[in-house]
Amino acid sequence: MDGSWPTVPPLRDPQALLARTRHEWGGHEDLWIFGYASLLWRPEFESDEHRPATVRGWHRALRMASRINRGTPERPGLVFALLPGGSCHGAVYRVARGRALAVLEDLWRREMPTGVYDPRWLPCATAKGPVRALAFTLSRKSPQHTGRLSDAQMLDILRHARGRYGTTLEYLVCTARCLAERGVRDREIERLLALTRRHGLT
Repeated sequence: MDGSWPTVPPLRDPQALLARTRHEWGGHEDLWIFGYASLLWRPEFESDEHRPATVRGWHRALRMASRINRGTPERPGLVFALLPGGSCHGAVYRVARGRALAVLEDLWRREMPTGVYDPRWLPCATAKGPVRALAFTLSRKSPQHTGRLSDAQMLDILRHARGRYGTTLEYLVCTARCLAERGVRDREIERLLALTRRHGLT
């Protein structure tokens, strides 16, 4: 097992998705962004406010192929995505309207270089009330959705996959550490960490 999946058809135009997202936002109010993985520990933008938040109807899952950020076309890695079902604890960031467009464009270059995610505006529950935030989701019908991988496949990816931002293993460990610091339990992440320890990866 080399960590690869079949060649996928061209993904959607990221600039068209950005234009649609800008239109849906409207630009008349501050921008809220929901973080559930690397946006928690490496947001790379300044926010005017951030809060713990929960999204219902979606859950965090390490089941999206990454051929740029955490892998290559020859040896894809994995990144987290929001998949339908369950719930997800993360955080929301508020960016003031005057800076929001520049932040959104920078975020697009980072998260959407190939149009891989399905950007959605999701209701997020916070202690100060609900907010409507931009979140990066994935359909199970997407060619980037890997489905459930065997432990052997997962270990091969964690040993070898590396992209422009580093390895899939580093990405998993950083996400796990950040969630633990925030008091968030994610049983699948805990299971994967235990797997890496048993096989001497961490």
